[in-house]
Amino acid sequence: MKRFVTMIVDKLKQELFAPQGGPIILAQIENEYDTIQRAFREKGDSYVQWAGKLALSLNANVPWIMCKQRDAPDPVINTCNGRHCGDTFYGPNKRNKPALWTENWTARYRVFGDPPSQRSAEDLAYSVARFFSKNGSMVNYYMYYGGTNFGRTSASFTTTRYYDEAPLDEFGLQREPKWGHLKDVHRALSLCKRALFWGVPTTLKLGPDQQAIVWQQPGTSACAAFLANNNTRLAQHVNFKGQDIRLPARSISVLPDCKTVVFNTQLVTTQHNSRNFVRSEIANKNFNWEMYREVPPVGLGFKFDVPRELFHLTKDTTDYAWYTTSLKLGRRDLPMKKNVSPVLRVASLGHGIHAYVNGEYAGSAHGSKIEKSFVFQRAVSLKEGENHIALLGYLVGLPDSGAYMEKRFAGPRSITILGLNTGTLDISQNGWGHQVGIDGEKKKLFTEEGSKSVQWTKPDQGGPLTWYKGYFDAPEGDNPVAIVMTGMGKGMVWINGRSIGRYWNNYLSPLKKPTQSEYHIPRAYLKPKNLIVLLEEEEGNPKDVHIVTVNRDTICSAVSEIHPPSPRLFETKNGSLQPKVNDLKPRAELICPGKKQIVAVEFASYGDPFGACGAYFIGNCTAPESKQVVEKYCLGKPSCQIPLDSIHFSDQNDACTHLRKTLAVQVKCA
Repeated sequence: MKRFVTMIVDKLKQELFAPQGGPIILAQIENEYDTIQRAFREKGDSYVQWAGKLALSLNANVPWIMCKQRDAPDPVINTCNGRHCGDTFYGPNKRNKPALWTENWTARYRVFGDPPSQRSAEDLAYSVARFFSKNGSMVNYYMYYGGTNFGRTSASFTTTRYYDEAPLDEFGLQREPKWGHLKDVHRALSLCKRALFWGVPTTLKLGPDQQAIVWQQPGTSACAAFLANNNTRLAQHVNFKGQDIRLPARSISVLPDCKTVVFNTQLVTTQHNSRNFVRSEIANKNFNWEMYREVPPVGLGFKFDVPRELFHLTKDTTDYAWYTTSLKLGRRDLPMKKNVSPVLRVASLGHGIHAYVNGEYAGSAHGSKIEKSFVFQRAVSLKEGENHIALLGYLVGLPDSGAYMEKRFAGPRSITILGLNTGTLDISQNGWGHQVGIDGEKKKLFTEEGSKSVQWTKPDQGGPLTWYKGYFDAPEGDNPVAIVMTGMGKGMVWINGRSIGRYWNNYLSPLKKPTQSEYHIPRAYLKPKNLIVLLEEEEGNPKDVHIVTVNRDTICSAVSEIHPPSPRLFETKNGSLQPKVNDLKPRAELICPGKKQIVAVEFASYGDPFGACGAYFIGNCTAPESKQVVEKYCLGKPSCQIPLDSIHFSDQNDACTHLRKTLAVQVKCA
């Protein structure tokens, strides 16, 4: 035991004080010292606690962070992950530790079979303001950039488009208003920094569900207030320091000087936008396909009595592995009635299989992110004599979280044939041949050189385990590029030999739509002429697959008469809050991306419009001159501001005199 203790101490010393590196994470060495772990647990002291004490004994003055563990030992800092750490975090377990929010989920990563993940900009801003008003020190967004899981890098069942609802979407484009509204909440917090850094908080009750958290620096005028309405359904008016202030439902207003509202989490002053996928004329011209279909193997070597576990078999070199076996059946084994067919049943631990019987495709089945295991059952055609069964097991990523990930298993565990005259036949231990990967992978059909090793033919109506090859010209412009996999089932895509990830169009969400249809092609992967190769596992047909460019050139604004001025219009000078402009009345602001200009006003209504960017509708009333006024301020400009002051709109025939009006605008940039 002493020898193991010495090994850990030496390891910690080496890593903690190495000039080229910082601290190691305790979990990284945990697996190396299972013996020490068991011994200390038997003594009633957890390994992690002991390791923390050991780090202290080495005078390791380093900031270690452990997410979501309340009893994290010194010097480890316990932190919070989630959506509302301002309300759910129990706080640091020592007074000398800061309150850290290590993962503020801007939405949720997607998995195949799920509907889109949503989290509004308003909810995000509320959570951030709430956390800092309650002594938060740092917030880290997970994710801030959506990103793409190119190749086989995604975790189990996770989509190739990883976190598209982030402030920067998969293509690196700003998703508004999430990007701008978060920028505004941090601008508002920055205006409060003196009071937050040096002040002392006081909580005041303003109503049944309303409160004020006031930060005041003793002996100075530095003061910042956070007025919260925690009623999730109704707006409320509160009296704060002699002012009547309206708080929308479930919102926080930020007052950097305890007098001026510069931001409300529920009232978005930044612009909105909508993403567009535009079919490329150049890339889709003369876009022709050729095909090569794989043949399921028979009588493979590398034999074992039972099918091998799939993770261990593939060793993360491929998604695929073949399992083959043969069995002889006599005339008396087969069903006598013509309307009775044998059934092949495969109970699998995940993630999916494609089954072939005597060279014919029998079907496929798969699990899900929640339940990896599944049972495949299909009627099959068996014959007198020798019958060949081939199962193509596949994985959809490695395990991503939880304990004992090395003990997650996948692949067939029980294979039986039902409906025979002689009863159910268990062939699980019939002797199975194995092959890691499929033929086209070994030949590298997705490369220019490898594609020459087989004979390609004109495509038919589609079939399982088919490779498709084509060429396309680089799309026009410099906008991001994507491929729309209309009509395809499941498989992978390569561009000029580089995998852009898995696609799975026929795994529908509860909304009866694919979880992901468009797949990102980085411009850096493209040449003037480009080789595209698809591996279709099921029975998709690529005739409707096409290349698109991506933009967010549809921009919008929706601002009402009750919106506060933007925090971008304020600054702090000599310790006091001051406006940058004289006119702080509400206004709609629009800025085109890049160097583009506003070329069309697609919607404008001053009244009670409703809807969202890309789908606005006129309500019960609207000012007839709305569009003309917006065109006057915006057409031909890269940006514009439209005042909401009613003097700019006709008051004649106004059916909304009793309403606080809203201006909703949608324009096109180019």
